[in-house]
This record gives sequence, C-alpha cells and structure tokens, in this order.
Amino acid sequence: MPQDHPRSALIVAHGSPSDPDPQEAALQALAQAVAAHLPGWQVRGATLAAEGAFDAGVAALEAPLIYPFFMARGYFTGRVLAGKAEALGLRQMEPFGTEPALIPLAETALAEQLAARGWHAAETDLVVAAHGSAVSRTSADSARDFAAALQGRMGFAAARSGYVEEEPFLKDAARSSRQAICLCHFALNAGHMIDDVPEALAEAAFDGPVLPAFIDWPQTPQLIAESLRRAVPVAA
Repeated sequence: MPQDHPRSALIVAHGSPSDPDPQEAALQALAQAVAAHLPGWQVRGATLAAEGAFDAGVAALEAPLIYPFFMARGYFTGRVLAGKAEALGLRQMEPFGTEPALIPLAETALAEQLAARGWHAAETDLVVAAHGSAVSRTSADSARDFAAALQGRMGFAAARSGYVEEEPFLKDAARSSRQAICLCHFALNAGHMIDDVPEALAEAAFDGPVLPAFIDWPQTPQLIAESLRRAVPVAA
C-alpha cells in the first residue's frame, strides 16, 4: 500500500513585536505564493510575534512541516521554535538562510546589478547588511560566510558584512572608496530593514544599489516550495 505523507507546511518568521500585523500579513502572502508552486499542499504563514498565530496555523493544518523563515540557526530557531515543534511532534526544517540555492540565487542577482551599471566585480565592493546579535555568534557568522562565498564565486574587490546590533556596524562596513553593492541578509522587510539599514547607509554616504529583504525577491516562494517538496518523500 502507498504510504501517505503530509502535504502541509507552516512558514514561521519572528515578526515584529511592536507592530505584529504587517509582518503577519506578509507571511500569509508569502505562504500563498509558495502554495501556488505546490498543487495539493496546504501552506500557511505565522509570526512568533503575533500572539496565537503559530498555534492557530498548526491547528488549521494536518501535522505540518515547520519551515523557519530566518536567515540563520540561532536562539529562535534552535530553542523557541524548535521547542514548540518538538512539543507538538512536528518536524522542523533548516532555516531559509541555510538553503544551498541562496548562494547561486544571490550570485545571479548581483551579476544583474553589475551588468546593469557596466561594473566589474573586481572593481566593486560587496557589503552584506545583517542583523548580528549580542548573544549569539550564528547570525554574524552566517552573514560573514555568505559574503565570503559570494566573493569566492564572483571575485569582488572586497566583501564584508556589517551589522545593526554588533560590531563591525553597518555604517562602518558600508564606507568604501570604491563602487559597491549592498546585499541585505534579512528575511523580512521589517524594522531593521525599514529604519536601521537605510539610516546606516545614509550615515556612510553609501550610494550604490541596495538589494531588498529576501521576502521581496520574486524567486523566494519557488525556492521554499522546492525545499518543502524535497522534504516529503514520494509515496512508494
């Protein structure tokens, strides 16, 4: 007899505790976009910041896969979200930021930015703007590794990461004597992306192109959908 496997997923992000509704709506929209690539699946979104949203999302689905829409393994994915998933007997996947497809996706986007301006990577700096953390190394390390991987693949003159919550701060990392591109290592277009990143870039007099948070990348829903599809075995 064929074995049935769940075809449902809950995409979970941190959200914005001070103003949860906009990010909750953004996750629901992302879930709908992911579901469009997964016929026969049920996909919902929820943020940890919106009270009751995670529990409501789980209740509306049948044993969903938990997909963390975070850029790094850390406190929220490794303890908070993992604890919730384990208590409910649910499988949690690796965070979005660890997806192997992200590096070639970013490489393509950066190559397009270079070509549009007639720039060459060897004459251009890459600045990766990221969250950072005062209590966990994984956030900063993930962004640093991301920058290094892209430099290795594309040959930028320099590649460095700058953070909003730890040194080296973004305002310092974004100062450059060369032309530069800023890639934002953020999942959501929330507080840091809306306020802190633009303020830091303005303080650094950064005038290069700035790529959006990954929730606004048109390829993100398909990338998540493909990861979810791979996670569920085909019935034999």
